[in-house]
Amino acid sequence: MKKIYLLAIAVITAAGAIKAQTPCTSGRYAADTFTSITTNSGIAYGSNTTISGSTQILTMDVYQPAGDVEPNRPLIIWAHGGSFIGGSSTDGDVVKLSQSFAKKGFVCVSINYRLGFFPFDSVNAVKAVLRAVQDMKASIRFFYKDKLTLNAYKIDTNNIFIGGSSAGAVTALHTVYLNKSCEINPYVAPSTLASLGGMDGYSGNQCYSSKVKGVINLCGGIGNYGWIEAGDLPFCSMHGTIDGTVNYSRGKAISLVYLDGSRMLKQQANVLGISNPFYTWYGQDHVPYAASTPYMDTTISFVRDYLISRLGCTNPPLLLQNTPSGTATLTAYTGCTTNIVPSCAVGIFESSNGIISFDIFPNPSNTDVTISFENQNTNYKIEIFDLSGKLIISTITNQNTYHVYKNTLNSGVYFIKITDSEGKYSVKKLLLN
Repeated sequence: MKKIYLLAIAVITAAGAIKAQTPCTSGRYAADTFTSITTNSGIAYGSNTTISGSTQILTMDVYQPAGDVEPNRPLIIWAHGGSFIGGSSTDGDVVKLSQSFAKKGFVCVSINYRLGFFPFDSVNAVKAVLRAVQDMKASIRFFYKDKLTLNAYKIDTNNIFIGGSSAGAVTALHTVYLNKSCEINPYVAPSTLASLGGMDGYSGNQCYSSKVKGVINLCGGIGNYGWIEAGDLPFCSMHGTIDGTVNYSRGKAISLVYLDGSRMLKQQANVLGISNPFYTWYGQDHVPYAASTPYMDTTISFVRDYLISRLGCTNPPLLLQNTPSGTATLTAYTGCTTNIVPSCAVGIFESSNGIISFDIFPNPSNTDVTISFENQNTNYKIEIFDLSGKLIISTITNQNTYHVYKNTLNSGVYFIKITDSEGKYSVKKLLLN
């Protein structure tokens, strides 16, 4: 019976892999395959302390294709603009983007994040960006947690994209490319960074992964183009040449802090061989799509091309890249390597980075549990974590079964991570009654 069960899993996995290789063949993701969507507003994804010291419940609006039965759907998390002092998840541009891509079969989310900073200077502006980054990471972790618990949103966590408009694009770029604490230390002292919650923050869903598949940069920038390094994620950008809020190349944003705009990011990515589709709005100012249907249509088409390419689709593009304006001169960037060790094993709850066949039975269980492996004569590392990310059990076995005794664990939800000698791993949930 167990062999039949494992064979069924293999067949289902293979079928899913075939489907994942050609996700746009039926038009889904590449075109509007749904005529209506459902919207759920004010969904809490976390909480954290604001600039005034109060606690803010962090919320998001979720847009889904109506009647969708696909069990593994790509996700786009959008962040609104507003210079980190205003805006909300209901801003017109992020709502339009969310609605448009939900009709194509994506699940879309528009998040609220903490706003405000004082005094109005460069140091506190950087702190505001960090708070927004922490909140965006919490929203990503929310969906990793959901996938391994309730699975209410049916998200394919291998295909999570983040993006935004203006300040939201700044947030998304820093979420991915500001990934070492030493990069932010020239702006925020280590002790201050620690007091703010470090690079990942404590906005919710700790210890789950915040990995994404790509970044959508709409009129944004980053503190230093050198933070984009070889092997980093591909991204797409759209930017106006006379943007007076976030400079097309490099300049002060909101007259406070220098940002490298999309033109500099394009040049850096080109040098490193990172895919980075870029569309320039010649003679246009900040976020031209916010008040113009033609510019919004252009934005949707260009972002659509980037997304389906990252999904592995081969559909022809709707909007070709154009030639960037001017030149971008890169200077030497020495980089840094120091990083703060996270407070918990961040990322332990990713679904897998390889396929390891193992079974847990009984599950749910009122008694002892057996973990069985399909392959024998292989060393397996077994780790059991509780829901907070605390490591409860860690051991290595070369047997084809391992027993977890009920009296060693309290009732509750646990995650069992199995890693083989090649570093491939898979994670499954265990429920002890």
